[in-house]
Amino acid sequence: MSIDATQNAYAALGLAAPEAKGPTSQDAASLGLDTFLKLMVTQLNNQDPSNPVDNGQFLGQIAQFGTVSGLDQLNAKFSDLSSTLTSGQALQAGSLVGRQVLAPIETGRLTSGGSLRGQAELDASARDVVVSITDQAGQLVKEMRLGPQQSGTVAFNWDGTTDLGGYAAPGLYDVRVNAQRGDASEALQTQLFADVESVSLGANNTDLILNLQGLGSIGFKQVTQIY
Repeated sequence: MSIDATQNAYAALGLAAPEAKGPTSQDAASLGLDTFLKLMVTQLNNQDPSNPVDNGQFLGQIAQFGTVSGLDQLNAKFSDLSSTLTSGQALQAGSLVGRQVLAPIETGRLTSGGSLRGQAELDASARDVVVSITDQAGQLVKEMRLGPQQSGTVAFNWDGTTDLGGYAAPGLYDVRVNAQRGDASEALQTQLFADVESVSLGANNTDLILNLQGLGSIGFKQVTQIY
């Protein structure tokens, strides 16, 4: 159950909060310092002379109002800051349209006469790193053996040629990278380069979304490199 800060302020002054009568120019949520002081004066004028409110209670009421007011102002500042940061990110991300980004995706787009570039990270050396490329039907098109590799970044570039000696048709292809260590094979996270077609805001208007040409969308936070 939520607690209304304005009702608390009325309760602290020994008064009942007025019943809601629909939207007004100054609703309860926008209780100002002048209104608060008027309520305090009203309390003083109507207090029981035989049992007056002590100074400590008044100071407590003022402190309570100051805390609520300060939190409201702080929330407003954070909201403004968030909007400013989002606008700055949107302008920055807008400059990515037409450029390439590297992201953890496993489907790439091969253009006519083009190539597919990507990389994977090795946490330890491997006796061989194998890049397997399949079409959308799941058929193996190309297998590239990169040989022994040390730990770190392992880059690869598929020029579009197939194991049969021809050239693959333009379209989407899945890329898998595996590290061979002894008799074991370890699947690595594939990262591919993709063209940015447009930039948009997410459902909550804070997360930036990059729309990749022919590949769908990814979050801006997933991008690891920009070219």
